[in-house]
Amino acid sequence: MIECGIYFEMSQRPESKFYQKLKQELPELILTRLENWAVLGTPDILAYNKNNKYCTIELKVVKSKKISISPHQIAFAVQHPVNHFFLLAVGSPRSPKLYESKAIHDLLSLGTETPNALACDWNAVRLCLYGL
Repeated sequence: MIECGIYFEMSQRPESKFYQKLKQELPELILTRLENWAVLGTPDILAYNKNNKYCTIELKVVKSKKISISPHQIAFAVQHPVNHFFLLAVGSPRSPKLYESKAIHDLLSLGTETPNALACDWNAVRLCLYGL
């Protein structure tokens, strides 16, 4: 019973809700949620599109200008500059903002005010990730 309680508690986190929204908005992507506590910094999602391209996505639900990114997540972004993305849920209602991993330093210093997002709504996110 404890395991069920822990699972239920985890599934109610804002990031889990954002993941459910992502699945709903991008049904043509095959998404695998990665819950990896053994290798810190591993992205939240492994995605595969109809063009046979993989990418990884780090989900962030942001409640202020500052984005909380761990040192391990920073290292992963620096080491994987291609097809690794940060998908932010910003504001209320939660609007998506998609950034390439090479924007990591701007995301750390400028937070949600980082310019040059690849996408700022679900249609644009869809086009970016479906078109890889």
